[in-house]
Amino acid sequence: MSELVQHWIEGYLRAWESNEPDDIRALFTDDATYRTAPFRDPWRGADDIVTEWIRRKDEPGDAAFTWELSGEDGDRAFVQGTTVYDDITYSNLWVIDFAPDGRAAAYTEWWMDRASPPE
Repeated sequence: MSELVQHWIEGYLRAWESNEPDDIRALFTDDATYRTAPFRDPWRGADDIVTEWIRRKDEPGDAAFTWELSGEDGDRAFVQGTTVYDDITYSNLWVIDFAPDGRAAAYTEWWMDRASPPE
């Protein structure tokens, strides 16, 4: 599955830079859920994901992202990342549940501002 994760992350980064609906939609199943934090209500379905992604988009070049695969369990992958903007750095944990076709059926992200670590 590591190759699948690599391919999916490459697509995610392409969509992050382009903000093109087709690039975003290609990542998710039609009925996928996307959680921007573990306990928030998810965006539901590819159309909602595209709409909300674009509403909150970063501009191309605004951020740099590095990542590593932390683990896999069946069709689920755990990705640890770092997102660097000019004035802030985030630590990220992504949990991605893959459908048989390689798109995400569910995606959840955790993120923490490195300047404000928990006590």
